[in-house]
Amino acid sequence: MSDRTDFYQSNITTYEQALRSIKKQLFYNAVLRLASFSLLAYFIYKAFVSSQSLYTIAILVLLSIFLALVKRSTTLQTARQLNDNLLFINKNELGIINAQKNQFDDGTSEKSNEAYYDDLDIFGEGSLFELLNRTATIYGKNTLANILKTPQLDRQSILNQQEAIKVFSAQPKQRQMITAGALSEKENQGRLDQLNIWLQQPAVLLNNKWLVIARYLLPAVNVVTLIICLNINTYYLLTITMILSWIHVGFISKYTNQQSILLSKKQEVLHAYATILREYKNVDCSNSNILKHLKQQTNNANTEIKKLAVLVNLLDQRLNILVNIFLNGFLVYDLQCVLALEKWKLYNRTHLNEWIECIGQIESLVSLSTYAFNHSENNYPSISTEKNLIEGTQLYHPLIPREINVSNDVSIGTTAKLLLITGSNMSGKTTYLRTVGINILMAQSGLPVCGASLHFVPVQIFTSIRISDSLQQHTSYFMAELKRLQYIKNNIQTAIPSLVLIDEILRGTNSVDKYHGSEQFVLQLIKYNCLTMFATHDLKLSVLEETNPGLIENYCFESIIENNELNFDYKVLRGVARNKNASFLMKKMGII
Repeated sequence: MSDRTDFYQSNITTYEQALRSIKKQLFYNAVLRLASFSLLAYFIYKAFVSSQSLYTIAILVLLSIFLALVKRSTTLQTARQLNDNLLFINKNELGIINAQKNQFDDGTSEKSNEAYYDDLDIFGEGSLFELLNRTATIYGKNTLANILKTPQLDRQSILNQQEAIKVFSAQPKQRQMITAGALSEKENQGRLDQLNIWLQQPAVLLNNKWLVIARYLLPAVNVVTLIICLNINTYYLLTITMILSWIHVGFISKYTNQQSILLSKKQEVLHAYATILREYKNVDCSNSNILKHLKQQTNNANTEIKKLAVLVNLLDQRLNILVNIFLNGFLVYDLQCVLALEKWKLYNRTHLNEWIECIGQIESLVSLSTYAFNHSENNYPSISTEKNLIEGTQLYHPLIPREINVSNDVSIGTTAKLLLITGSNMSGKTTYLRTVGINILMAQSGLPVCGASLHFVPVQIFTSIRISDSLQQHTSYFMAELKRLQYIKNNIQTAIPSLVLIDEILRGTNSVDKYHGSEQFVLQLIKYNCLTMFATHDLKLSVLEETNPGLIENYCFESIIENNELNFDYKVLRGVARNKNASFLMKKMGII
């Protein structure tokens, strides 16, 4: 990890120096702009009180200098924003490496008790999503969330995703430039919904032949009339033709206002999208089919989206009173803007949503590839093509700090399809289940896994680990657990392989009922095409290994009692847990 730390620290130093330089340039540029404007105002005054042509030349020169300085200021501000974003990105990465909170969204809005999301800590604070997420757009966030919600089951799709992550992870500069572009505008979901509404509406004005002609005819008439009026030194003709222009603008004003409401202030988010796609064009796709396909789909997308951003910005300028009075009167400005937007929509309506979906895929790949880059010690898993199995060596949990993380092996489907895991509280059973589950999810997302190796078959993941009651649904803990077990039973009865992770079921009933229910559920699970890890405190269930050889095996997490102290090594062992931790602790605490 030290090479990653050095990489990010070096970038931080570079961007901090660049920002200091840009700030100095902005200051000097502002001073020069003020000076040029002051001189310009002075020479304009002198030109009014004197007829010397020298003043006119000075005005033109100073006006050119002032406009150049304004343009340079805009360029410097853009560079400052880019370097600010890049500095944030690298500081955030360095912070994550040092166990600080990721500054991107942690996915709390996606958190729920459905499926395995809560049991495996997929969303919310301290979750896998928080560990992975580097998305700045809503589409990127949703795409990444969907990858974790619906893991790939097709072997080739997983391999393609692996290849894309491998290729992309080797390009940290390109990934950071994409994220920096996305950070240039914090989008709002409502604003994007309005853009989609606009896309679905028909192009009304383009179907009006007269308005399409008037778009060119009225400005041409106004120009000719202006030339005539300058020659005859009277402007009543120009007033008449401009009134005709305003009448046309007024005729479409209701429709123009509707378009403006849907598109107003969208140029920033569109510009961010265009920047993402522009930076993606610099990515080396190598042998990745996914990266190549994304590049083909977005070939000219950045240019077209940038064009839309410009058109939206021009439409926003109609709120300027000078534009409304003069440009509408002379150029029928509103008509020009709306027709240009409708023409853009006509050619790109079917593509924009595809391009935005590609942006979501690009951002999700940036997130996954950044994780792979930061964890080069991890290994890409291999996928079984024949047998339903999971075999992993030295697997550990990605959300537990590495210095206190304990790795374990796992083997399901080779000699048994259900592992019955016994052990006391705090011994590591639940973490073991979660370690296997979260690594399988990472593997099916195309990520390298936390461990020396993993060979697996793609599976549906089902869990019953962290069950809670629901006051809103009037559901007790016991009934919530039964509904979860019913959900698992109903969904594993397919040809699709499944992984079932269960931790200590039926706590809300008596010991005899609990044993019988657990035993019968275990016997149900081994009938189906699923691999199961079943953690329990009930040692009597261990006899199932003898009555179901080749299907059930016993494993345990044992405690260590030495020098009147209780310790755990968190290592999984073959067999059944024997030490009586509760009795030992109660005696030590003087309870019994």
